[in-house]
Amino acid sequence: MNEYTIHSAKMVPLDRSNIDTDQIIPKQFLKSIKKTGFGPNLFDSWRYLDSGFPGQDNSKRQLNPEFVLNDKKYKGSEVLISKENFGCGSSREHAVWAMQDYGIKCVIAQSFADIFYNNCFKNGLLAISLSKDSIEELFRLSEKGENIHVDLINQVILDSNELEIVKFEIEDFRKTSVLEGLDEIGLSLKYSKSIMSYEENIKKLTPWIFK
Repeated sequence: MNEYTIHSAKMVPLDRSNIDTDQIIPKQFLKSIKKTGFGPNLFDSWRYLDSGFPGQDNSKRQLNPEFVLNDKKYKGSEVLISKENFGCGSSREHAVWAMQDYGIKCVIAQSFADIFYNNCFKNGLLAISLSKDSIEELFRLSEKGENIHVDLINQVILDSNELEIVKFEIEDFRKTSVLEGLDEIGLSLKYSKSIMSYEENIKKLTPWIFK
């Protein structure tokens, strides 16, 4: 997230369970190691009526009118709502990259696959787990076309009138990572002076290790 709070975020409801990473970004698009360019193929097999392949001109493909991402009502959505076990399957980070490249800044689900959940925070994508009842409430609001506020600092989701819908839990470490835009390396570099000081002391205490 580039901001501490996502203001007036439009939601797109993906009313499915057990969405795996091959559905989020199909395997044929995983050859690239860049973090960009995956957005046009997010949910490719659901989003288009034909089979997709790398390098294809997606503007000429036939969209699936029944898939929610193709509904003009949800164009420009920054928050994706889904159900349990979101992101199961592969350990690759491409699924997270695809969502970010599409424009998704936050994904809210009843539960997440562990590896996908970790990959979200390694790449600055906010993932929030809520109860079934809270998810159903967000689905209801999204279908009405209402926006929400996701306040990460105060860990609360508000409706379009800024009334509290639900509070959410997030580990301090993950919260800091998203707020400051830091991955694991970036977090380590915050303590570079302490690391260098430790290394200097170790050299004095065990000089033979460094010979």
